[in-house]
Amino acid sequence: MQLTPKVKEILSWYESDNPGTKANLARILMEGKLGGTGKMVILPVDQGFEHGPARSFAPNPAGYDPRYMFELAIEAGLNAYAAPLGMIEAGAATYAGAIPTILKVNSSNSLSTTKDQAVTASVSDALRLGCSAIGFTIYPSSEYQFEMMEELRELAEEAKAAGLAVVVWSYPRGPMLDKVGETALDICAYAAHMAALLGAHIIKVKPPTSAISLEAAKPTYQKNPVQVDDAAKRIAHVVQACFGGRRLVVFSGGEAKGNDALLAEVKAIHQGGGNGSIIGRNAFQRSKQDALALLESIIAVYQG
Repeated sequence: MQLTPKVKEILSWYESDNPGTKANLARILMEGKLGGTGKMVILPVDQGFEHGPARSFAPNPAGYDPRYMFELAIEAGLNAYAAPLGMIEAGAATYAGAIPTILKVNSSNSLSTTKDQAVTASVSDALRLGCSAIGFTIYPSSEYQFEMMEELRELAEEAKAAGLAVVVWSYPRGPMLDKVGETALDICAYAAHMAALLGAHIIKVKPPTSAISLEAAKPTYQKNPVQVDDAAKRIAHVVQACFGGRRLVVFSGGEAKGNDALLAEVKAIHQGGGNGSIIGRNAFQRSKQDALALLESIIAVYQG
């Protein structure tokens, strides 16, 4: 595999990392139909933990079988597949080496009343399963945010020492944020910056809205305005918050929505300099034929 100049440039941003970690980042960046472009589309399937099996898979019952998710990601030509321990174990041998995998090492669930996640897998699990990276969620603004950050510090240190990459889901939620605040532009940019400061190689956040939530930040945004009504400009601001664009930033697809709305988001991500999309329910809750068609359209946007 010969790395493209774009991938070599991206790897140069991670100045402290060992060859193993850079090789695993390269595996993700060079995989699939977007391989070598610096853009990514990743399939995440942690929704069974987060929302329950029926809410996640009943719309397309094939999704109850973890092997279906491997096949969907491979057939669509995606960069990577991210899932909790049991789902990756269920296809680990059959699909070994077929697509880079990201082991989600912490999880929440809909039966909990706290904004926290349990550590549900380890770095040794990721190595045993041949994963390229671990994935970890933090909840900036949660009453448990500091414990989550400390857990991430320990796991990220271990992962990097073992040559794995680190993907951080940074989702603001907690008692001081309402639903508007969770996706406000200033809060999304703040959450993405926190993930970069915590050492993430790839940062996952939600697409930001035009709201400015934090009272202390409003005067700064008034003096240094962002074109909040332009979705691409909002994406560009979040990317800027990740070390001036020197960290990989991908944006979630969120709740199930129509193709037009999703593709409009993807176009804004591309125009704003985001590195790609991490599309779960909007892909696997459709039939495979419809999912493949949608993912092909998303990839075409990133191909320019």
